[in-house]
Amino acid sequence: MAFDGIVISNVVRDMKEKLIDGRIYKIYQPEKDELNIVIKNNRENYRLLMSADASLPLIYFQQSAKENPMTAPNFCMLLRKHINNGRIVDVYQPGFERIVVMVIEHLDELGDLKRKKLIIEIMGKHSNIIFATDENVIIDSIKHISHMVSSVREVLPGRTYEYPPAGGKVSPLEIERGDFIERVSSSPTNIIKAIYQNITGFSPVVASEITYRAGLDGNMPVDSMSEADVARLYDEFAGIVSDIRNGNYTPEIILDGYTPVEFSSVHLSMYSDKTIESRDDISKVLDEYFYRKSAVTRIRQKSSDLRKIVSNAIERTSKKYDLQLAQLKDTESREKYRVYGELINTYGYNIEQGADSFEALNYYTNEMIKIPLDKTISVMDNSKRYFARYNKLKRTYEALTQLTVETKSELEHLQSVQTFLDMAIDENSLAQVKEELVACGYVKGHYGRKGDRKKSKSKPLHYISSDGFHMYVGKNNIQNDELTFKFANGGDMWFHAKKMPGSHVIVRLEGAGELPDSTYEEAARLAAYYSSGRTAPKVEIDYTERRNIKKPAGAKPGFVIYHTNYSMIAEPRIAGIEEVQ
Repeated sequence: MAFDGIVISNVVRDMKEKLIDGRIYKIYQPEKDELNIVIKNNRENYRLLMSADASLPLIYFQQSAKENPMTAPNFCMLLRKHINNGRIVDVYQPGFERIVVMVIEHLDELGDLKRKKLIIEIMGKHSNIIFATDENVIIDSIKHISHMVSSVREVLPGRTYEYPPAGGKVSPLEIERGDFIERVSSSPTNIIKAIYQNITGFSPVVASEITYRAGLDGNMPVDSMSEADVARLYDEFAGIVSDIRNGNYTPEIILDGYTPVEFSSVHLSMYSDKTIESRDDISKVLDEYFYRKSAVTRIRQKSSDLRKIVSNAIERTSKKYDLQLAQLKDTESREKYRVYGELINTYGYNIEQGADSFEALNYYTNEMIKIPLDKTISVMDNSKRYFARYNKLKRTYEALTQLTVETKSELEHLQSVQTFLDMAIDENSLAQVKEELVACGYVKGHYGRKGDRKKSKSKPLHYISSDGFHMYVGKNNIQNDELTFKFANGGDMWFHAKKMPGSHVIVRLEGAGELPDSTYEEAARLAAYYSSGRTAPKVEIDYTERRNIKKPAGAKPGFVIYHTNYSMIAEPRIAGIEEVQ
């Protein structure tokens, strides 16, 4: 996440366009470090969210309102007293820092026109919201910073407000070519750090984008660059600065499936393997990013108990499977004991009583073998003992052969459930995974009740290929079964990652004779991405007509068999594939 100087400059530009000459209508403080200010301007209401939370400082126009406390905190009451109904006369970003200053004009108790400043510092754990006079005397702040907390500067009522120290950085709007080259070239670090440690408001994300555009490895040392490399680096830097000067922002949100990865006000071409969605407003990007981020976090929290149950079941089943395989390997000696018994019966008349072994011709292999004997028992009892051992191992082998198949099937099923828990993006799909665990006895509860099934109804993911074909992706094993055996027609194409847990992907032909190559490739990419191999560079995908897919009687949800198929290699990447919401 890069809430850097560039994003803030984009927010400030939008604030100037929407808020200048606007009146402050309402002020709320829903959280201890957060303000919501409603501004009326040009017959519109704008809800400005500003937060000084150490873990998530931000400022943008919010689409929806939070619930407000019954009693307003003191800082909120102070702002209401001074600037409620005040007029916003200016908004600016000093020195391209992560700071926003709102200048507000209002009437004091005597009716005189006064100006106040509301200063929002977006600086990680040092973030703050400060209310000051036009002469920079601090009236109050949402966080009080004494000399006991910071030896650099105090933020307390009555103190003079000072900007945080720049740390030797220079504004990108002021730096010249020679200064940029000298600063970056003399930095004893890698290229990415050399950029963001010298340029105000530039984050590691933007620095990485500059090196990517320049065709350089951002992690290589600065002193390994040639003059041509440095020239390209500056040209790309200057291009971004030019866009900032001209207000040519490109608000984007970067998605990995549903999960938000990054946001920016400049185009991040280095994320070409992800889905890049543009918006016309940086606040829409930020609102969507944080909404999706919180939704993913919420689902992960809600699924934590299920994850633990599945993880424990996988560990227990894996140990059982390994033990069964070891026991099965021990039964490989069973045929040896049968042969021993037969050879003792065949040549027993030549064996002296009390002998501890004898050699005989193995008529199965025409080789001489040495057979151990227990001299405390008779020759024939040795034969019976070997046959008894053979029969025991044979029974064990037959039982374990079936058990290992069942245990392997159970393990594969649990691994598929784990994969779908990782892929869950909403509560409905999570509820279906829980239904499956209840049905299979891993979780206590009732499965199949009419009311429960209605609550957990979830639809498959729906995509459209570049050729216009509809593609559907199951979000869990129950959906996989419904998609393949209830929704798809016999002639539709079915895709799945080879020998690994994942989604069934159905491509509807709808009367078309043959799918274009590009649709095959896109469907395979979906199958690769929605599988346990999504982090691998390449995944092998099986595909065939739906009519070739069979489900064995009594098989667990999502398990199918097929004997006629083709295979292809696909990247687990869904960027560029249109999703239908």
